[in-house]
Amino acid sequence: MIELTIEGPVARLMVNRPEKLNALTAGMCDALIVRCRQIERSGVRLVILSGAGKAFCVGGDIDAWSGETAEAFGDHWVRDGHLAFDALARLTVPMIAVLDGHVLGGGLELAACADLRIAEEHIRIGQPETGLGIIPGWSGTQRAVRRFGAQIIRRMALMGEVFDASEALAHGLVDEVVSRGAAPARADEVVARVLGRSVHATKLTKMLINAAEGEERERVLEALAGRIAADTDDLPEGLAAFRDKRPPNF
Repeated sequence: MIELTIEGPVARLMVNRPEKLNALTAGMCDALIVRCRQIERSGVRLVILSGAGKAFCVGGDIDAWSGETAEAFGDHWVRDGHLAFDALARLTVPMIAVLDGHVLGGGLELAACADLRIAEEHIRIGQPETGLGIIPGWSGTQRAVRRFGAQIIRRMALMGEVFDASEALAHGLVDEVVSRGAAPARADEVVARVLGRSVHATKLTKMLINAAEGEERERVLEALAGRIAADTDDLPEGLAAFRDKRPPNF
């Protein structure tokens, strides 16, 4: 239900459960983590995230979590969903979300993981969780606040407001609005622009932006420092000395 297609430098990641408006299950969250690892190791330069059918994603499948105990809900459903969404948000390559149809609850949290959101004119976007007696648990009060601002999240999560495409654009929830059916082609235009930019500089810049946002700051710092250390003459000398059982000549 989480499909990954590699087309040269571009990965296409699709939530494919159209009969349930792409509602997410625990197994689908686990699959997202696996797909992210595949993306990172594939050498692609950009990801396009989309949903099959008439919706982008309506969030977590109520049937999948409503029978959980409070302990299991917090320890597994919420925490495991965070692992999946963190993996998406922390991809080292840019990600574009193509939004068509409903973007609700966990669907908004999913879209928030992307670097750019292209919405079709018929979308509806909101956070209905408190109306069900639950919270936006996949970083809907954390990453979503960092990326969109606290007040607009208050209006959706506390007041129950649901926005159309033009309102979502005005509030910064999406970056562009296009006509129905036009988002995939527009995403491909953005892809072409990104592919004309430096591979390494783009990756490093995304990592730095994530760190500035408070997204995996510690891992970004160590990853960047690791790149620098691994690119010096000290590493091959240190490895050679280890293998030769001699002191290194740094």
